[in-house]
Amino acid sequence: MAAQKPPRLFLSPPHMGGQEEPRVAEAFASNFIAPLGPQVDAFEAAFAAFTGIPHCLAVSSGTAATHLALRCLGVGPGDLVLAASLTFIASVSPAVQLGAEAVFVDASPGTWNMDPERLREALTVLTGEGRRIKAVIPTDLYGQCAEYQRILEVCAPFGVPVVADCAESVGARCGRNLGQDDESCHAGAWPGLAASIFSFNGNKIITTSGGGMLASEDGALIAHARKLSQQAREHAPHYEHVELGYNYRLSNILAAVGLGQMEVLEARVAKRRLIFRWYREALEALPGITFMPEAATGKANRWLTVMLVDKDIFGADPGELRQALEAENIEARPVWKPMHRQPVFAGCRAFGGAVAEDLFTRGLCLPSGTAMTREDVARVADIIRAQGRALGKRA
Repeated sequence: MAAQKPPRLFLSPPHMGGQEEPRVAEAFASNFIAPLGPQVDAFEAAFAAFTGIPHCLAVSSGTAATHLALRCLGVGPGDLVLAASLTFIASVSPAVQLGAEAVFVDASPGTWNMDPERLREALTVLTGEGRRIKAVIPTDLYGQCAEYQRILEVCAPFGVPVVADCAESVGARCGRNLGQDDESCHAGAWPGLAASIFSFNGNKIITTSGGGMLASEDGALIAHARKLSQQAREHAPHYEHVELGYNYRLSNILAAVGLGQMEVLEARVAKRRLIFRWYREALEALPGITFMPEAATGKANRWLTVMLVDKDIFGADPGELRQALEAENIEARPVWKPMHRQPVFAGCRAFGGAVAEDLFTRGLCLPSGTAMTREDVARVADIIRAQGRALGKRA
């Protein structure tokens, strides 16, 4: 008889807080089984209050939010959109779908986020060539805020708006002097950003199953995005359209789930940071193992715990560790493959790229779900520790 596998440890599964079901029941009782309703309104208001970003639009995904933001900024054929290379494809694909050309900017070794100096180089070179740059999209990688202030300062002389990809950073903080209330803010709430994108996909810190939020200081931008998200219907008793829109609104039922999740958001961030600490305590003393750094100006939500592995020192590479974990029913994942290395973006320009490539080669994302116990973390750490020793002896 085959031995029973231990329970599956997923990378980042949903974690309900307890109030989601009653809120969904309220939506059913009200009969708002539709893309709009009171739960959507309440979710937008709760998210605006939590983040400090005054205008929020709940939509079907973070990708939809990005698409709407870029459409409202006038991105179209012949334009350039600059994005972090080390990111998920949804940060970039809406720009290309609008007809723009993507240009990729390397990561900074100290933060793993978009390198402001590489960005300055890109803007200088491309504007010198007479190219039209319509937006810059830095990503808050694995829940760590990009250097918004520096990026905005770099973009200001060129007049290029910045759209923050905060899909992974709900609950994270950023600031000049973190810890001082008057100098810190929620991810994506930094003054001067054109818009910020958030995701509530099933693997995020809080989830609506699928969903996203477009947020901005600019009420007119959100008003236009709201219209576009509802098929761009004009105010008329009949269906009147002067522009093309999309079916992007969030379901009222899913917004009810989001309201329940908002109640546990701060606890979820605290638990992810605790899980990161448990991993670091268990593994950072091992030769060849390091972890994603935290920027001095930020407090990451540690959506995923990510480590770097030096095979020459540790004795195993990330691929071997991932396979060893999978053999024990544990999900792990490589770091994002840089966009400039993706076949679909072959031929796109990149400024730098060696840092992102190195992080992809040496990086491994560990299971980080907030329902994990310290014993679960120890189970993962023990396999990593043993695999390093075993392969090291073979070498």
